[in-house]
Amino acid sequence: MAQITAAMVKELREKTGAGMMDCKRALEEAGGDLQKAVAILRERGLKTYEQKAHRAASEGLVASYIHQGGKIGVLVEVNCETDFVARTDEFQQLVHEIAMQIAATNPQYIAPEDVPEEVLEEERRILRAQAEKEGKPANIVEKIVEGRLRKFYEERCLLQQPYIRDDSKNVETLLREAVAKLGERIVIRRFARFFLGQTATVAEHLPEANQEDQS
Repeated sequence: MAQITAAMVKELREKTGAGMMDCKRALEEAGGDLQKAVAILRERGLKTYEQKAHRAASEGLVASYIHQGGKIGVLVEVNCETDFVARTDEFQQLVHEIAMQIAATNPQYIAPEDVPEEVLEEERRILRAQAEKEGKPANIVEKIVEGRLRKFYEERCLLQQPYIRDDSKNVETLLREAVAKLGERIVIRRFARFFLGQTATVAEHLPEANQEDQS
């Protein structure tokens, strides 16, 4: 077995935000391979994220971010399960990063399931017409449409967007890593993005499991 040094553990922790013991175990399991250890921790983060998907998240923070000398402003609400976690530096930094992401990328929705069906149908109609105009065979047009629709989600839906600081992962992966580190469910509940002189972009996400929390 490869020797796991403190420097290796430190580097992995900086890359993933996971705890030191989790990093050490992942490196041991990966035989000292840093990239494999990253993949192991992200997989564990996914499992933790799924396990906590139906727990109530009614605490958290509302944060603001101002960009370009006051021309772009963002308000975002991110929820967690306890006030204790909401007060941690890690959670507050996460919320700040999400606000910066919204300012930089101007998403229209939070998750794919938030996109109205009529918007999706119109997008499908446009993509279908494009594929047909390109002369694509009729039997694969729908597959092409669904493939291009994924690009639509990546551009318009916050959770599917590449993370501005590391485009090897998306914002949903960033949340999963935070869940694995902080041990609580985390939900981006709503946001408003203002651009000077333009209509504000407002989005809200109320997961089914949390409907009762808001009543």
